Amino acid sequence: MHRHSRRQLLQGSLALTGFSLLSGCEMPGQQAAKVPRIGFLAVGSREGRAFLIEGFLQGLREQGYVEGQNIVIEYRFSEDRNDRLPELAAELVGLKVKLILASGTPASFAAKQATSTIPIVMGGIVANPVETGLVASLARPGGNITGMSMMTSDLGGKRLELLKQIVPGLARVAVFRNPLNPAYGPILKELEAAAPTLGVKLQVLEVRVPGDFEGAFEAATRQRAGALMAPGDPLVANRPRMVADLALKYRLPTMMDIKEFVEAEGLLSLGPDLVDSYRRAAAHVDKILKGANPADLPMEQPTKLDLFVNLKTARALGLTIPQSVLVQATKVVQ
Repeated sequence: MHRHSRRQLLQGSLALTGFSLLSGCEMPGQQAAKVPRIGFLAVGSREGRAFLIEGFLQGLREQGYVEGQNIVIEYRFSEDRNDRLPELAAELVGLKVKLILASGTPASFAAKQATSTIPIVMGGIVANPVETGLVASLARPGGNITGMSMMTSDLGGKRLELLKQIVPGLARVAVFRNPLNPAYGPILKELEAAAPTLGVKLQVLEVRVPGDFEGAFEAATRQRAGALMAPGDPLVANRPRMVADLALKYRLPTMMDIKEFVEAEGLLSLGPDLVDSYRRAAAHVDKILKGANPADLPMEQPTKLDLFVNLKTARALGLTIPQSVLVQATKVVQ
């Protein structure tokens, strides 16, 4: 082959190679556009919500998403200052995320106020979202919000009834209330409706920050409450160990919504599996990223309630758990 022909062939090969390299290489902006960026908005800290985040990430993996590979998550945490949620929600809107996973009722309200166009998926079990005005209905949420919900109208009564069975002569039950969480309206309404039929009076204790917990326990014991309920507001759900330790310190039988409380040596919990609800919320995320309209995606409710009982804590409090309660338990911690 002549030198000239070899040079032409070499130049042609280089040109083809260059074309191949360029055609297989996208600009950074083009590549980023293919990887969806979503927001995660939550009350509290990343540490406090870690168990729920892991449930969500597990659900994403089941849908084929791996964080940092084919999905990017922008996390924003209020560090227990609910007044920061609107600002954090606005940050996520400014980043033009594809959707926002709102962790809990306060975060859901903040996200809704920040945007009417970016889809919002409510993680966790948001209590009575229809009554609080987050969605129009469970079957057809309308607007830009869907996700997980809790509409069991007699759950408050079931929780009070369990405490009544466990604590002899129970006549007064203290209840935590975070006035910054709109979900507490419906929760207290349920409890107030059930209390008279069970012969129980309620003592409502306001808790706005973790520093309020001990004072609330002191007030409950001072006013001779026989038991305490701490509904699953993120403020307390992020700190099951703190609540459990105070319950033992003040020798006050205490119930929460989440099993993590009993695993942290709390006495009793009755509620849906919160971690599983975040796992299931990932299916909503997947559908929306693939083009579904949140207005048409029905809200999902938990399929079962879990009753967890800690016998070691019961013994420490001088209580005997009736067999009628133990046979209902999903898990008994020895």
